[in-house]
Amino acid sequence: MSPLWVVVPAYNEERGITATLDALAAQTDQDFTLVVVDNGSTDSTVDVVRAYAAAHPALRLELVHEQEKGTGAAADTGMRHAIGRGAVWLARTDADCLPAPDWTARVKAAFDSGLRLVSGQLLPRLDEGLSAGTRWLLVAAVEVASVFGKFRAGNRDPRYRGPYVMTAGCNMAITAELYTVAGGFPRSKIEDVHEDRALVNAVRLHTYRYGLRRDVVVRGSSRRAKAWGLRRTLAWYADHRYRPAVVDIR
Repeated sequence: MSPLWVVVPAYNEERGITATLDALAAQTDQDFTLVVVDNGSTDSTVDVVRAYAAAHPALRLELVHEQEKGTGAAADTGMRHAIGRGAVWLARTDADCLPAPDWTARVKAAFDSGLRLVSGQLLPRLDEGLSAGTRWLLVAAVEVASVFGKFRAGNRDPRYRGPYVMTAGCNMAITAELYTVAGGFPRSKIEDVHEDRALVNAVRLHTYRYGLRRDVVVRGSSRRAKAWGLRRTLAWYADHRYRPAVVDIR
């Protein structure tokens, strides 16, 4: 078994998850085990994943289920499943994301450099019809939010052993040991808690060995920005200041 396990939570992703699985199957370093966590999908997500696993036997893929709705709950179930199966390193992306071909290799290199939590670079996907200008604005907005996050009251505590580093749940990695010590992702719904921010702040109580690695690249979906507009999307990610009627955009 490889020490690296990749966890992908999925809810009603029948139309998009194949692209994510293709990106993982095409990794230059394929020495990892993939766990897809079905979060109670009501579409054919499970069937798509099972068919993909049957058609790609070289990809070590395990499918597990979590009926408790929520990205935090699903991600935590996947992480703890991997730990129970012997994982040393845990990486997470989401079922609407496209990891770069060298993503797993770069994650391993970041761990080898001494990091215990790796925050990767999140960029917009190129296949969703957004203009180059809009994609640039999204990247710039994330950079600005990252700076302001360091001064946000909720991210400041004298007990923290290092500065705040904004970490997207769809492009992060953590050692199994640190995940356990920090308590893991809160088993929450995305409407209630940003589970990635909660985990990073829990990690900061235990170590300073975490950081941003811009060579660890995932391209994430911009479907919320397309549905809500940039301003509302940023408000959603900033403490849910915008609360839409529908969160699970498909």
